[in-house]
Amino acid sequence: MSTTIFEPPPRAAVRRSAALASRRKAVDLMVKWFCLAATLVGLFFLASIMATLLWRGLASMDWVVLTEEFRPTRYGDETAPKGGLVHAILGSLIQTAIGTAIGTPIGLLVGTYLSEYARGSAFGNVLRFVSDVLLSAPSILIGLFIYQLVVLPMGGFSGIAGALALAIIVIPVVVRTTEDMLQLIPNTLREAVIGLGAPKWKMITLVCYKAAASGILTGILLAVARIAGETAPLLLTSFGNNVTSFDLSTAMASLPIAIYQQANSGFPDLIEIAWSGALLVTLGVLAINIIARTLLRGRQ
Repeated sequence: MSTTIFEPPPRAAVRRSAALASRRKAVDLMVKWFCLAATLVGLFFLASIMATLLWRGLASMDWVVLTEEFRPTRYGDETAPKGGLVHAILGSLIQTAIGTAIGTPIGLLVGTYLSEYARGSAFGNVLRFVSDVLLSAPSILIGLFIYQLVVLPMGGFSGIAGALALAIIVIPVVVRTTEDMLQLIPNTLREAVIGLGAPKWKMITLVCYKAAASGILTGILLAVARIAGETAPLLLTSFGNNVTSFDLSTAMASLPIAIYQQANSGFPDLIEIAWSGALLVTLGVLAINIIARTLLRGRQ
């Protein structure tokens, strides 16, 4: 019967191991503090922006801003009626709703095709790559595209051109979210439905969509939050005006453009209204993001 004798490691090896552990702890602590400092810097700037928006926006926020149209500056005449942003709010809601209604079905169908029909295919990979490029493309390029395709042939700016520009921005966001959510569904669930004799389109619409509904809705809400504050594509498409208009064939106001124009006017009273508009956009986008995150958390 052999006996194994334990031999302790040499002292030099113990010292090297201790030094290595000490260096790892030091590096780990240093990286931890760097990450904490970067987080605090980001939170500081975010808190500064929110505090400035609340301070400047709430100071001029009232029912007049929410219910009255634009009025020329009353600088120097405090008795003159104050203008508002109702024309821009309605214009943004109309263009955002139409853009979402156009872009969502297209993005949903493309994402479904990539997840259910084009897995591993060359065409699917190309389509996915194009969608990712469109997702990261500057919005001003989309505005230029719609300007050449719609604005010039129509002979002028229009609300429908702005809605189409926003729809193009919506599409890749919904495509990516739909594909990712559908791929999370186990293949065993698909096989069980197909094994029961159901056609594939029924399996997708009645089972996959239902299982991924909250995730897909989250993607749609995130797309709405993104286009709600877009300014660059609307400058080249709907352009904006100073009256309430429901005619999609003419220039249509929007909240981001109204903020841009009034903030650059140089008149203090219009700049105050622009701050109120910026606060409205921020709170709206924040509310949409909170709803989206809540739905996604429930799905997880």
